[in-house]
Amino acid sequence: MVKYPSGSLAAFRKPVQKKPTLKRSYHHKKGVNFSDRGMTLEQQINESNKYYLSEEIAVVHKKPTPIQIVKVDYPKRSKAVIREAYFRQASTTDYNGVYQGYYLDFEAKETKNKTNFPLKNFHEHQIYHLDECLKQQGICFTIIGFTSLDRYFVTPASFVIQAWKTKNKSSLTLKEIEDHSVEIKSGFHPTLPYIEAVDHFIKDRKRLNGK
Repeated sequence: MVKYPSGSLAAFRKPVQKKPTLKRSYHHKKGVNFSDRGMTLEQQINESNKYYLSEEIAVVHKKPTPIQIVKVDYPKRSKAVIREAYFRQASTTDYNGVYQGYYLDFEAKETKNKTNFPLKNFHEHQIYHLDECLKQQGICFTIIGFTSLDRYFVTPASFVIQAWKTKNKSSLTLKEIEDHSVEIKSGFHPTLPYIEAVDHFIKDRKRLNGK
């Protein structure tokens, strides 16, 4: 069994029997609020990714954080304890994967603010990475959670990048996010149906390309 940086555990499992068709078909069950159960935005996304994977809808994973281990103690022969480590390089974004032939790359951010989202929550290397992925025709976005309001938005990376590069702009107002995002509701199977927003982005791209 391996423990990844996200805190999830991975073990060898028996292969899941494939469904007779790969056609995507799922129903988002509403009425269950996972934020009230103490789940963070990251946990909700991780649970959603497990559902999308099991249903053969999309393959999306949280990126592991690259670290350099410096010191390890072995209190027991079968158990190692990391005593000292450091980040080898700055991480890019939280998640990436593939959906219907499209590359997905996105960041997850949450705030307790009720009226705005601070742009300082993004790092320069994350903005640069999203910009580079957009140049390669990736579907890139940010899932922004207003925890105090129990509201979740899937915001296109292009809008975030433009705002981040604007001088003297320190935050995005809730109204701006509402106007430029797809709002999704926390529910059950999946806990956070962000693929619904991805479908919207793909539809817009096809329309702009005349397809």
